[in-house]
Amino acid sequence: MLQSFLKIAFRNLTKRKGYALMNIAGLAIGITCCLLIFEYVAYERSYDRFNDNADRIFRVQDEEYQNGRLVVPCAAAMPGVAPFMKREFPEIEEAGRIRKVEFLLGNDARNIRFKEPTVYYTDQSMIDILQLQLLDGDSKTALSRPGKVIISREEARKYFGNENPLGKTLSVHSSGNTRPLEVTGIFKDYPSSSHLKLSVLVSYPTYSQVIGSYGNPNDVLETSFGWTDFYTYILLKKGSDPNRLEAKLPDFIDRHYNNLPENKSVGDRFSLSLMPLKNIHLYSHYTEEAEANGDGQSVTFLFLIAFFIICIAWINYINLATARSLERAREVGVRKVLGALRGELIGQFMLESLLLNLIALIVAITVTLSINPLFSLLSGRTLPGLLNIPTDYKEYFLALLVIGIFLSGIYPALVLSCYMPVKVLKGIFKNAAGGQWLRKGLIVGQFAASIILIAGTMIVYRQMHYMQNQDLGANINKTVVIKGAFGGLTDSAYNDVFSAFKEDILKLPGVKSITSSSAVMGEEILWSTNWNKIRGGSKQTVNLFHLGVDDDFIGSYGLKIIAGHPFSHAVGENKRKIILNETAVHALGYSSPQKAIGELISGGQNEMDSMEVTGVISDFHNEGLQKSIQPLVIFPNRRTHEDYSVKIEGEHAASTVGLIKKIWDRHFTTDPFDYFFLDEFFNHQYDENRRFGTVFGLFAILAITIACFGLLGLSAYNVLERTKEIGVRKVLGASVNNLVFGLSKDFLILVAIAFVVAIPITVIAMKSWLQGFAYRTGLPWWIFAAAGLLSIVIALLTVGYQALKAALANPVTSLRSE
Repeated sequence: MLQSFLKIAFRNLTKRKGYALMNIAGLAIGITCCLLIFEYVAYERSYDRFNDNADRIFRVQDEEYQNGRLVVPCAAAMPGVAPFMKREFPEIEEAGRIRKVEFLLGNDARNIRFKEPTVYYTDQSMIDILQLQLLDGDSKTALSRPGKVIISREEARKYFGNENPLGKTLSVHSSGNTRPLEVTGIFKDYPSSSHLKLSVLVSYPTYSQVIGSYGNPNDVLETSFGWTDFYTYILLKKGSDPNRLEAKLPDFIDRHYNNLPENKSVGDRFSLSLMPLKNIHLYSHYTEEAEANGDGQSVTFLFLIAFFIICIAWINYINLATARSLERAREVGVRKVLGALRGELIGQFMLESLLLNLIALIVAITVTLSINPLFSLLSGRTLPGLLNIPTDYKEYFLALLVIGIFLSGIYPALVLSCYMPVKVLKGIFKNAAGGQWLRKGLIVGQFAASIILIAGTMIVYRQMHYMQNQDLGANINKTVVIKGAFGGLTDSAYNDVFSAFKEDILKLPGVKSITSSSAVMGEEILWSTNWNKIRGGSKQTVNLFHLGVDDDFIGSYGLKIIAGHPFSHAVGENKRKIILNETAVHALGYSSPQKAIGELISGGQNEMDSMEVTGVISDFHNEGLQKSIQPLVIFPNRRTHEDYSVKIEGEHAASTVGLIKKIWDRHFTTDPFDYFFLDEFFNHQYDENRRFGTVFGLFAILAITIACFGLLGLSAYNVLERTKEIGVRKVLGASVNNLVFGLSKDFLILVAIAFVVAIPITVIAMKSWLQGFAYRTGLPWWIFAAAGLLSIVIALLTVGYQALKAALANPVTSLRSE
């Protein structure tokens, strides 16, 4: 019997090749979209899960509150947190810290130097917590003493070529000094699916030596709760409850910081919280994140889109199968007369459904494997490939596929198998009203999902356009930023060298200005302290972020002075002077920018630390519009050398950069020339959102394409069912326009209902997505009108084709049997 079923199934597929191709195409597109999204979602949710102890590892992070208001949610914690937590909480098996720094690192024996932007001072315990796999060296002692470093296999090749680096020396160059580091381990390249990018790890005791060289107590990195910057991780013992541990943290931080006499008068309080290791990449968006994290909400949206699209594909199959029901009604009638049972007919039609879905699955897998590199490029991820996604996601997809095949196949099978042979052989094909309502409901569901995706895509692109075209309050165009020199010059020699460098740069014909600063737009400012007013008003402390600049920074970037004046170029005139932005003025409680001019504010414990406000600038966006503008205090500092900003003009940027490099190499002989264009750098903050919009839009287009297949099938079914009615109407004088309108209006009503259903869902979903942006666009009515109108036009073109073909047909053909 199975062999007979297969013969009939293949005969039906080859007999109606157009129907089969349309069905296979719709299902293949839907399954391909689902596979690609599953692959992307699986990768995003796989971060840090390669660690066997991921369920027991947590990052300890702090939140700073002032006057009961959260001002700095920080991904890092204080250096004393890890050792004291391990000492005081028996449920902690291990604890450790890492501190991110930037090095000019070199192998002097081979005359090789590179700027390493991501180096970590690392506790010995972190080797086990992070499960670093040492290929050479002793994992129990590699980072236990000062002056030691372990590097990844890739870094080993970069600095030592084919040599064995173990026991050899790397040098850290800073301010004219050289600090040797002995390579005590080489570890396997750390997986890219980690929230940490680990390549160079320096022993934590080395940092203690560095801090001690500045006159700090030797144990400051073991006991201090005075500053953050230390990513702190704990490994819980098996069976320990993280919620119970977290409930103990308020008493812990009160005991070690908040309730100490010297801190009670400061006015700020800290709290500590635990972030599960597996959640960091998608759900942690604090300040001072080690790397740019993903967006859990966007991943969830894409996961729902996958479900929408494959459901649309199966609904499309149901509608196309239903469209053929009248065509196959006589087949069913004949087979029933010849003795076929209903169960056998259901089995036959279910087998056909399974066969179509399997063919579509094979096509989808082939297409997915072929376009996977392109999709990786589009999504900005190095996806592992369809065959390498985690087993649980393969099981989810298989379960979804089996359920979808069954549900999409059973309804057409039941419809086709229930025809009464006496009626169908007499040409009476009318279906039950309940079936018609179900089919109409499926069309409404398809187009509601499509409208949601269309409107959602338009809102995503509108938000991207809003962010990229908003006035930043600063001119970042035609700005070349050079990462500052810090390796080969002593502090005393720096000013003379930079002055000569600046003078030579300004002589270039394509250069307008040059300025130095501790950060530029697009870089997160991490340096902040508490400030308060000295005279009058509230003495409440306010956390202000610090930006060090030279005298030319404000003018070079076109920052607008709205009160007071910028820093003076005269030597000594800027001593103990600062400039605030508008947000800082309001945070300190001044009624207007003018009221702040000449006032004294203090960033220390007494009035001797006070600074005079000499100017106020308009707010500018130092970071992307995802984040709020921070209260900023700007210091005059001619020795600031983290970033050099060169404003250029003309159309020959590449040649100007080449000339700048030559001057750089002449003055800073030991520092690599590392530069970027600021507008491109700043816009990289939107890359994740831009990629999300592209992927969202692509799948929206595919979803509505599949929906059109289903609408085409249902309209064909409708025309077939009303063939004789159309013939009668034409004989009685109905025009082509009237017939097209009559055949199309029911479907347009369904699309209109879908529009009404889709709007509130879209509003709720997209409002939730927009909450992730501090500065966001609205949801204007015309977006929804445009999405609805586009859907109606697409539906009208799809249905209109079938309606026009029926309206132009010869009525004699349809009425000949009457």
